[in-house]
Amino acid sequence: MTSTSTPPGLARFNALEEHAALAALHEACASTAWARRLLAARPYTTADDLYAASDTAMADLTTADLEEAVAGHPPIGRPKPGDPASAREQSGMADAPEGLKAEMLELNLAYQERFGHVFLVCAAGRTGEEMRDAVRERLGNAPEREREIVRTELGKINRIRLARLVEVEVEED
Repeated sequence: MTSTSTPPGLARFNALEEHAALAALHEACASTAWARRLLAARPYTTADDLYAASDTAMADLTTADLEEAVAGHPPIGRPKPGDPASAREQSGMADAPEGLKAEMLELNLAYQERFGHVFLVCAAGRTGEEMRDAVRERLGNAPEREREIVRTELGKINRIRLARLVEVEVEED
């Protein structure tokens, strides 16, 4: 592929009617503001252009927009039924021992009590233990610090989901 050729998956996304593209973006991220910014910037020539637009839109989200985005995510260890993305992303908890699952539930509740929303981490490729350790570590954060970590983690999740949307391989960290 040359630098002047748009990848087929990205070309399909660019060609979607507005309502279909908005729905696809909303599945990647529940923030309406984020989805509308990405929609307005179409067409994209490369996946990197799409990711850059996502990063810019993520950085510009208000606190309310960020809360809307986070509200679209289930707690770690309890993926949404029928949602293959959350099940795939949280697969590190699927085979975790029952004790770890119970501990994660308690930590999720403590986190939600402290910060007012679910614990959000880019779970792709992480083990249950790594997710548990992350929530333990982040429970001590100041709310402002945690909000910025959530913004960063959400940006990582969005990139992975956008890559799947336009069928581009990305490295999941």
